[in-house]
Amino acid sequence: MGTNTLMPDMTDMEFREALAKVGDWIANYRKRVGELPVLAQTAPGRIERALPQQAPVQGEPLESWLRDLDELILPGITHWNHPGFMAYFGITASAPGILGELVSGMFNVNGMLWKTSPALVELEQVVMRWYAAAMGLPADWFGMITDTASTSTLVALAAAREAAGLNIREDGLSGKPPLVLYCSQEAHSSVDKAGLVLGVGTKGIRHIPSDDLFRMRCDALREAIERDLREERRPFAVVASVGTTSVTAVDPVPEIARICRHYGLWLHVDAAYAGTASIAPEFRWALEGCDQADSLVTNPHKWLFTPIDCSALFTRRPEVFRNAFSLIPEYLRTGAQGVVDLMDYSFQLGRRFRALKLWFVFRYFGTDGIAARIREHVRLAGELAGWVDAHPQLERLAPVNFSVVCFRVHPRGMDDEVELERLNSTVIEKVNAGGEIFISHTKIRGKYSIRVAIGNLQTTKDRVRRAFELICAAGGIWIGGGIGGRTQCC
Repeated sequence: MGTNTLMPDMTDMEFREALAKVGDWIANYRKRVGELPVLAQTAPGRIERALPQQAPVQGEPLESWLRDLDELILPGITHWNHPGFMAYFGITASAPGILGELVSGMFNVNGMLWKTSPALVELEQVVMRWYAAAMGLPADWFGMITDTASTSTLVALAAAREAAGLNIREDGLSGKPPLVLYCSQEAHSSVDKAGLVLGVGTKGIRHIPSDDLFRMRCDALREAIERDLREERRPFAVVASVGTTSVTAVDPVPEIARICRHYGLWLHVDAAYAGTASIAPEFRWALEGCDQADSLVTNPHKWLFTPIDCSALFTRRPEVFRNAFSLIPEYLRTGAQGVVDLMDYSFQLGRRFRALKLWFVFRYFGTDGIAARIREHVRLAGELAGWVDAHPQLERLAPVNFSVVCFRVHPRGMDDEVELERLNSTVIEKVNAGGEIFISHTKIRGKYSIRVAIGNLQTTKDRVRRAFELICAAGGIWIGGGIGGRTQCC
């Protein structure tokens, strides 16, 4: 490899040898990732300066690629597959998912049309039906895979805009009444970004207040819709959240669905994190009422052990998506009958074979195995919450609905919010600097919160206990009786 001999690609023997070496590197990385610093050990610009500024003129041997992986790239990796990764939403690129990604790359197909890759299109439809049924959603919903929930939400709200009947596809927004989009004040920022892309503008996005459990208030939603109607604006969609980003709250979807039916609004459900939890039947309550939604997104790359990126978008109204997006130039006409051409349901033309890795995950774990692992993550979060609640100098700031715990260090006598934010920000910095654990923060009703998210397949009780100990140590407080009755000072 890496010679001047004119070959179209690696030879079969070279490829087999390279595959074995790269496979060994990947397997060794997976084995030792828990021993590496979870947070990238680099400074801004260091990797860029260390890399050549021009591509090599002559090919280089595989050994040099792998050496640079170890010496240049690995120090700049924040290891999302690390058992101590408890920031944002814990994720796992499971072994079967990685194998599916490898095979997908090998096929290198584009599923824009059924004709360009029948297996991609048909497997995607089957796996999406598996997924819907596993969560207790209608198995006959139309489903397709996008890259992330940001894209899924944008596509769904574009369909909602089409469903409003304003002929925006042909005429554009000029001369139309101002569009209005509604979501909770706890909704993910991707909803706002979708509104910006779709021409709604920040003035047309209503952030509805939430109740004591951080759920959208339906009375406030009704009032906002009525006010906009009186002022001759055009409400067109509501986004409900099942598992909000900060505290994993679940909006009252059944009541929101009734409001949407009354006013003729599209209901999109953002279940990017918590939707998968309903594969365990005891968490099926979280999707109550979602069968009445017009569209729903959940992300296998969050809690279904599938390598990023993989987002699942479901709808009971696929014909609206087609009306919004179908645009077939002559060079893409095939004459195929009775098939699904996925390019007709989104703005994306190129489509990777993402369904393969999700298919491999389902086939390896099975729905019972997935449910068991979700239960374990929720159980570990419950234990952590118990330790927090038992500690006199820790304050939990939100309910623990699934596997995310939000709390802060709150020493006796320190009640100034500026001081508390400074303290807890320092706690996070100290914990993350140690390299064993990576945690993130949020703000909950103005209170700065430590946020611990459990979702990696390799995260154990010992690892969660270690996170708790490090947080206590960084906050200069006693561990107390929260763990095994110990009263050790940190």
